[in-house]
Amino acid sequence: MSNAVAEPKTEKPRTGGNVVEMSWDPITRIVGSLGIYTKIDFDSKKVIECHSTSSIFRGYSIFMKNKDPRDSHFITSRICGICGDNHATCSVYAQNMAYGIKPPALGEWIVNLGEAAEYMFDHCIFQDNLVGVDFCEMMVKETNPGVWEKAKHTEAPHAKDHGYRTIADIMTSLNPFEGEFYRETLQMSRMTREMFCLMEGRHVHPSTLYPGGVGTVPSIQIFTDYLVRLTKYVEFMKKVVPLHDDLFDFFYEALPGYEEVGRRRILLACWGSFQDPNVCDYSYRTMNEWGRAMFVTPGIVVDGELVTTNLVDINLGIRILLGSSYYQDWENEETFVTHDPLGNPVDKRHPWNQTTIPKPQRRDFDGNYTWVMSPRWYDKRTGDHLAMDTGGGPIARLWTTALAGLVNLGYVKATGHSVKIRLPKTALKPEVEFEWKIPKWSNAIERDRARTYFQAYAAAVGLYCCEQALKEVHAGRTQTFTPFKVPDEAIGCGFHEAVRGVLSHHLVIRNGKIANYHPYPPTPWNANPRDVYGTPGPYEDAVQNTPIFEENGPDKFKGIDIMRAVRSFDPCLPCGVHMYLGKGKVLKQLHTPTALMGLAK
Repeated sequence: MSNAVAEPKTEKPRTGGNVVEMSWDPITRIVGSLGIYTKIDFDSKKVIECHSTSSIFRGYSIFMKNKDPRDSHFITSRICGICGDNHATCSVYAQNMAYGIKPPALGEWIVNLGEAAEYMFDHCIFQDNLVGVDFCEMMVKETNPGVWEKAKHTEAPHAKDHGYRTIADIMTSLNPFEGEFYRETLQMSRMTREMFCLMEGRHVHPSTLYPGGVGTVPSIQIFTDYLVRLTKYVEFMKKVVPLHDDLFDFFYEALPGYEEVGRRRILLACWGSFQDPNVCDYSYRTMNEWGRAMFVTPGIVVDGELVTTNLVDINLGIRILLGSSYYQDWENEETFVTHDPLGNPVDKRHPWNQTTIPKPQRRDFDGNYTWVMSPRWYDKRTGDHLAMDTGGGPIARLWTTALAGLVNLGYVKATGHSVKIRLPKTALKPEVEFEWKIPKWSNAIERDRARTYFQAYAAAVGLYCCEQALKEVHAGRTQTFTPFKVPDEAIGCGFHEAVRGVLSHHLVIRNGKIANYHPYPPTPWNANPRDVYGTPGPYEDAVQNTPIFEENGPDKFKGIDIMRAVRSFDPCLPCGVHMYLGKGKVLKQLHTPTALMGLAK
């Protein structure tokens, strides 16, 4: 076991230092309540310890047993009220494999268009109506008045593209409810929801998505309605990308060393998204081929190196470690899958073989302290169990796609070191090409920047998929569904990218019923605790050693640098955050747009 991976990046608080315990709990998300507990040394202005906790147990893997597998996508879509369609899609992928079916091409293009709309919607509303609040005028004035003064006198390099003369103007436009750009983004988010509903009937729990295809009735009109909205979003992206580049570049300039906020080792995972119906048949035996044909390339990136793009290797490398979580081990429980369809041995700690045995207990930061297990990816080159992260999704997707150099759709091209995104001429703006280049760091700013570029990426893929769908309709190939029968015995796995990153569903069928089912969304990968080797989870690792740039002292501390680090992973909607300050002083503060507007009671 490599020391660089196995040993936690934790510093013991030094005796006599100005060390204060602070916590933000809950930083809520739909899939449970997230708490961040820290120790901050205000003399060195650094976070020296962090624990990530979740206080809610869901239990989907337990009550999925003995259900009809055809219901699994409807049930698992309820795991999340934000990206439920991602779960439904991934479940359908797993069922397609288990049932041995291939949807018609048009059905696949419709699913791709639905998922593209979901990426556009969710990244848009999170980036600019939630994360953006951390960078708005009101927040920056309150936490870094010196930065605000500098912003007022700093010209925005791309002002002609987005219309804001100074960086301060951009910050003001992000003020909740009042800011011009904030309000504009809300309208664009609404429009992308409409796009999704055109393809899959309902957001976020699709009503027309099934194994074997979709129930959507295809027509020229429905794709035209989608394309009209998509074209407006494409024009919006020509403003959004340069705006965020200006804002994020300014923070590096205004606060030297800010690249260390939320920075961790480059350990990025992506499971791929957007199937190519010309290649994908959902057979496990050909999973490497159709995985590499996805329009977002799956992959594992370790220290900047692309280790693999093979979904078979990715699947077999998944390990679920208990670590500091509230569960009993399943070592002595049933082994459901000993070998995969290619004859490769399947580990006992793989999701196919997991048995969930909850063990409620008191929270103990020296022992067990969360309901989140510790997913790891086993690197057979070194024997390390790697604490991979998704970086909120986009940075991992762009990084793996860029390095693989496989995607070339005309609108999107991976170069081996970057991703080029071509957006065609729209009503008011000319054709534009953006290029996302692999950054130096995996940190808070670059996670946020990647989210903006992936909005443009998703829009570009949407243009391509819409063209392909219309070709099918014009050619009279309007079938969207392939009939199937549920086998008595089968296994399946679905690999997809939820908005926030890697998503896999692992299914075992016996006697026509679900014998074992384990969904693994991005939250367990990002929010997990220290594992059995002492390796901290990504949130913990990213917050530990984060420097503090906020100008407020302990008594008025808002924790903005910590919040930017955590929210860069897109944990979900920031909600009421209760902050506990050391020495028995309790502050209750709402980190919501309404709080900033003075409306909180």
